[in-house]
Formats: sequence, C-alpha cells, structure tokens
Amino acid sequence: MTKRQKDENLMIVVAVEQYAWKYGLSTGDAFTLFRENGINTLIRKHYNALHTQPLDESFYFADDVLKQRLK
Repeated sequence: MTKRQKDENLMIVVAVEQYAWKYGLSTGDAFTLFRENGINTLIRKHYNALHTQPLDESFYFADDVLKQRLK
C-alpha cells in the first residue's frame, strides 16, 4: 500500500468516525452510508485538495455532500 493510499484511508476513517459521532450512528452504519453514496470514492478523487487541509476537512466535505444527496 502506498503512502497516498494510507492517507486516503485515514481521511475516510476520520470522516466516518466524525460523521457517526455527530449523527449518533454506529461507525458501521456511517461507513455503509458513505459507501452507498460514493463518499469514499469522492474523498479519494479529491485527495489532492483535501490532503492540503486539516484532517477534519474530509468530514466537512463528506457532510456537505451527504446533506445534498439526502435531501
């Protein structure tokens, strides 16, 4: 596994854990929600921008996308 892949995985884990905490979900349920809505793929796709931001930004990014998709 490359450093980039490890970084992408870390961003996803942080986003899932923070999303689960904020919305009172289990991390498994939050991960399923992310997977079903393509959030993991989006985080990986936007790695070049997200990795220059604080780690919490992956959560804010995911939260914004899910708010739009779950309207």
